Amino acid sequence: MNDVARAEVEDFLYHEAALLDAWRLDEWLALLTDDATYRVPSNDQPESDPKAALFTIADDMRRMRARVARLKDPHAHAESPRSRTRRLISNVRIVEQAPLRVEANFVVYRYRGNEDVRTYVGRYRYTLVRQDGGLRIKAREAILDAMELASLGTVSFIL
Repeated sequence: MNDVARAEVEDFLYHEAALLDAWRLDEWLALLTDDATYRVPSNDQPESDPKAALFTIADDMRRMRARVARLKDPHAHAESPRSRTRRLISNVRIVEQAPLRVEANFVVYRYRGNEDVRTYVGRYRYTLVRQDGGLRIKAREAILDAMELASLGTVSFIL
């Protein structure tokens, strides 16, 4: 595979953020490989293995599909009415070309009902692959900077 340019990676990450903000979750799922993982590790041990440490989220594709189905369910109280989010992605870096590993900083602003705005700050780590002529997500981690998560509320949406 030829080296992937940062501009292509940035466009892909911006597209992913737009899909998540617009709650187009089925289209977001289509960006993932069949063996993809989505993880939100503990902020005190972001390098740990989900088999040996507590993770906020450690989903495989089966669990991600179930998560999306729950999020879209109008009777799911955790996200009904759904959160409104706005994601800002910055400092996109290609860390490695083979396999394609990418990191980026993020800020997600979450608005829900009459609650105060919640701000989630951290960095994304991705493993991307070229599939069907485009980039796809094989692994996605959202590593939060907050030292305690209680003030952020339940992370029921996709970071």
